[in-house]
Amino acid sequence: MIKTVIFDMDGTVLDTLGDLCDSMNAVLSEFSMPARTADEIRSFVGNGIPKLVKRAVPGGTDEKTLAACVDRMIEYYRGHCEIKTRPYGGIVPLLETLRERGVDTAVVTNKDDAAARALSGKFFGDLFDFVSGALPGQPLKPAPDAVLRAMRYFGASAGECIYIGDSDVDVMTAKNAGLASVGVLWGFRDRKTLEDAGADVIVSSPEEIAALFPDRRI
Repeated sequence: MIKTVIFDMDGTVLDTLGDLCDSMNAVLSEFSMPARTADEIRSFVGNGIPKLVKRAVPGGTDEKTLAACVDRMIEYYRGHCEIKTRPYGGIVPLLETLRERGVDTAVVTNKDDAAARALSGKFFGDLFDFVSGALPGQPLKPAPDAVLRAMRYFGASAGECIYIGDSDVDVMTAKNAGLASVGVLWGFRDRKTLEDAGADVIVSSPEEIAALFPDRRI
């Protein structure tokens, strides 16, 4: 019986693309680098800010400049992460439904931890019992470390948890943690990406997630 539902953040519970795109392009401009399109940024996200920046800067950028861009992106995004970002439709009711059914809820994301906590608090209040973003010394997804930490927090076994996300990284994270995965189609990746990664279930709306848990039971 599933007692704990762990969510990705970007592309799963929050549409963060606008602020990520604007922040990344602001940093690129500061370093006199060409801007990226929203579709390019969409394809770059999912593995944390360092990978996003590495993919966004021009090829051949030296390591010192790359590191400076990463530091600036973390700083800039923390101050500009709540401008265009909004929850996807149906997410808040889904979380409220899970809460009513006594289900523990968590967010595990590769987003900077400070930004993840700020966004969770602003848009979801206390609807998440556990929030974990990128932390020093903690491997990023698809490494399972943060998911396993969430499971320990709740005292939940692998058979009592599922992981929900929009990308192949999320599906791999679930597999690495020994969890079943639910892939969502309203985020940053398409059905084929989720199918190729081996998502156990693919849904096109938050209501379909709620329907996985009938009769007020998980």
